[in-house]
Amino acid sequence: MSEALIVGIVRQALEMAVLVSAPMLAAGLIAGVAVSVFQTVTSIQDNVLAFIPRAAAIFVAFALTFPWMLRLVSGFAEALIRRLPDLVR
Repeated sequence: MSEALIVGIVRQALEMAVLVSAPMLAAGLIAGVAVSVFQTVTSIQDNVLAFIPRAAAIFVAFALTFPWMLRLVSGFAEALIRRLPDLVR
């Protein structure tokens, strides 16, 4: 197995990880900014107020995008398993 092939597989795996985590990270970022703006405007500095909406947004994003993420990761794993005989040589 050549080094270029290994680097290509690792690159695809990292791209997959970034692509799968992006919706949850974006939801957490948007919720965090919204809560920060709300806290700044109202002068409320409570850690629980900052955590709960962010956690809820991440959970909702995960629940909504889970079927898409599962198809994406399953397709990647299936393609990797299909290429396994070529990778062993």
